This record gives sequence, C-alpha cells and structure tokens, in this order.
Amino acid sequence: MTADAAVPAPQTSAAQQAADAGTGAPDGTEAADAVELLGLVAQVAHTEFVRLAADSQAAPSIEQRLALSRCAAECVQGRDRVLGRIAELGADPVAAMARHEHVLDDFDARTAPGSWWERLLTAYVGYGVADDFCRLAAEGLDERSRTLVLEVLGAGSPAELAAAELDAASAQDTVLAARLALWGRRLVGESLSVVQRLLAQRPALERLLHAARSGHGTESAGAEPTTTNARPRAGESAAVLGELTAEHTRRMNRLRLTA
Repeated sequence: MTADAAVPAPQTSAAQQAADAGTGAPDGTEAADAVELLGLVAQVAHTEFVRLAADSQAAPSIEQRLALSRCAAECVQGRDRVLGRIAELGADPVAAMARHEHVLDDFDARTAPGSWWERLLTAYVGYGVADDFCRLAAEGLDERSRTLVLEVLGAGSPAELAAAELDAASAQDTVLAARLALWGRRLVGESLSVVQRLLAQRPALERLLHAARSGHGTESAGAEPTTTNARPRAGESAAVLGELTAEHTRRMNRLRLTA
C-alpha cells in the first residue's frame, strides 16, 4: 500500500502558532522520535481506512455500509491531521508515513476474515491493539503531538457498531460465539507479534514508551535527557505487551467472549 502522492499543506492559525510558541516544541532526538510515532499513527489510520472501505462494500445492510464509510472518512481526516503535524515538526510527512508502509501487511495476510462477523471482530479487536500501542507511546510525546494523536485514535473507530452487532449475534448463536472467541485469540496473537517487531526495530518507539512509563513526556520539567542510544529498562516491553493483552481481554469481555 502506498502513501498519498500529495499531502495538503497544514493550515495553522495564528492562535495555534502562538500556542506552539508557548508550549515548547520538541527538538533534536525528541522531534525525530515524535515523527517516528506520528508516521506510524498516520500509516495505521490509512490502513484502517482501506480496511473499513472494503468492509463497507461487504456489509450486508445499507445502514452498516453508511456507518462504516463514515468511519473510513474519519480515518482519512485523522491521517491528514497527523501528516500536518509532521510537517510542522520540519519533517517530510510522506517519508515518515512510508517508513511504516508495510507494518500491518503480515497481520492482514494472516487474518483474512472468512465471514462478516470475523470482519467486524478484526476491525474492533485487531486494529484496536495497534491503536492501544500508539496511545501508550503517545504519552511520551510533546503536549501538542500527544493531544493530536489521542484525538485521532479516538475517532473513526467502528467499535460501537461492531460491539453491538457482535454481542447480539454471539448471544443468539453459541457456535458462532465459540468461533469468534478463537478468532479473537488469533487476532491478538498476530497483533502482539506486530508490536514486538516494532519494539525490536524502532528504538524511537521504545524511547517514547520509556518516557511515558517513567511518568514524563518530552516536555516535562526535570525529565531525564533522551539520547539516541537510550533503551527502556529490562521488562518494560513485556509490561507493554501485558497492558495490551489486558485491554484486549476487556474488549472481548464486553462481547461476552472468552479472551
């Protein structure tokens, strides 16, 4: 999948420019780390758009098609807001997004849904893990980038639609419920594999997680300097995976499915 050839220039108001001047924008390694995560968030949003657009075409009712197409449109809007922030930080938005172009390819190849219900659960659970990981890492960002990421990750999700329909369907069909529980386990396993690869291959994301788990972002007073070779303490990656697994369990519990 390729990033858009042309990205609209970010539109920054005078009020926003003034706010930026007062919040202390990141620089050096901090800015580079922010761009790394923002590029990932933009790519995840773009991939979610592609998946939701396809799901909209496959949806069995017009109401579902409309709801999913609206979610897809919100993903595009969020993606472009993140690309605008990358430009504000002085980086190339397309290049930042392209670094993560294939990040979800293996996940998609290994979790091709075989039914409408599996499609819904993939949107709700599978991509939910990616969003959760980005939320955790975002806590290590500068204030403006962090706020933007959290806003973008909170929009465009089909969670309410998926949860309502999956809950109703599995309550009426115990065989379907059992199949969806197994599908959910497969989804979370593949999702956590993606996270593990990211942590192994992208030190910038590890640094952001370390900053977040240490109780400070890149702007906090008294924060320890972040260096290019800084790595999280032993066990932090396992703790992150544990948090993601716990959130997955909560999602499955909401559907009354065994995680």
